[in-house]
Amino acid sequence: MRADPRKDKKLLSALTVVAPGTPLRSGIDDVIRAEHGALLVIGEPSELAFLFSGGMRLDLPLTPQLLYELAKMDGAIIVNSDLTKLVYANVQLMPDPTIASDETGTRHRTAERVAKQTGSLVVSISQARETVTIFVGDLRYQLGEISDVLARTNQALATLETYRTRLDQGLTRLTALEFQSAVTLDDVLVVLQRAEMTTRMAEEIERNCVELGEEGRLIRMQLDELMEDVPRERAAVVFDYELSGDPANGSATLDGLSALRYERLVEFEEIAALLGYPRDANPLDYTVAPRGHRVLAHIPRLPEAIIRHVVRDFESLEAVIRASQRDLEAVEGVGSKRAREIREGLRRLQEHNLVDRYLQL
Repeated sequence: MRADPRKDKKLLSALTVVAPGTPLRSGIDDVIRAEHGALLVIGEPSELAFLFSGGMRLDLPLTPQLLYELAKMDGAIIVNSDLTKLVYANVQLMPDPTIASDETGTRHRTAERVAKQTGSLVVSISQARETVTIFVGDLRYQLGEISDVLARTNQALATLETYRTRLDQGLTRLTALEFQSAVTLDDVLVVLQRAEMTTRMAEEIERNCVELGEEGRLIRMQLDELMEDVPRERAAVVFDYELSGDPANGSATLDGLSALRYERLVEFEEIAALLGYPRDANPLDYTVAPRGHRVLAHIPRLPEAIIRHVVRDFESLEAVIRASQRDLEAVEGVGSKRAREIREGLRRLQEHNLVDRYLQL
């Protein structure tokens, strides 16, 4: 599977500049519709002055109409880094010819060399192919047709909804097993795998939304709703079941999950190893116990600091469930009122989980 170049933060930031809804993109679209070509360099003119000669000094506000008119000339257009002014037009760019380039067209080859030499964002509009290619540093990306990107994103959103449903089912099952002290490593690995798959699909949709600009506003709203508590649940499962219990190791496990290649993510032994368990352990037979981070986080108005203190003192969810009012009151920062809230909250969660499990049957 080819890596998405938009994972690079510089490229993703560049996409926001040329996304639909921006003045620059409106001007680019006008140039394409008129079947013209153009070469735009976005950066501070004083830092780019060594690279170009000739042309006209304008210092005029950036508007789509003016950009379109200037693109009728043969030379490049210099836009300031704030994207507020068209500073120069019809300039001749002279990048270092020794910089390697795989581009065949003169305009694209110049754009690539300028981007590599200066680190600036360079936009090349092909007159013949009616395509827009952006270059930033060593990165190259050709913008897709908005209709195509929108169609792919809607398909991805439907897939995400399926992933989220399966994740919720896994979390509901895990909670039931946690209250029964009957969790196996397999149950944990299934949930983490689903959470990571859900997260990755959401990240792809988020990158699409950046490219879509204002066209992706409604999709972004749906995405936010679908992913509202997934990062928290994913982290809580890791901190509940990472073998050492060291928060630093838990954070490293989360980073390791994000870095796993897809073909390794589907292998349970890879996830088990990140959690600190032996690779040769049979997940179906390997019994594990939660520390209680995730279940306690579902109790309303219970601060994260209090959750950490409770987990630290009792070390397992089972011990928290069995704790008396006095035992809970002895935890740093709890007190009598919060101890009652914890006990009542755990009771309600058990009842709610039983209802959820019944409705899924």
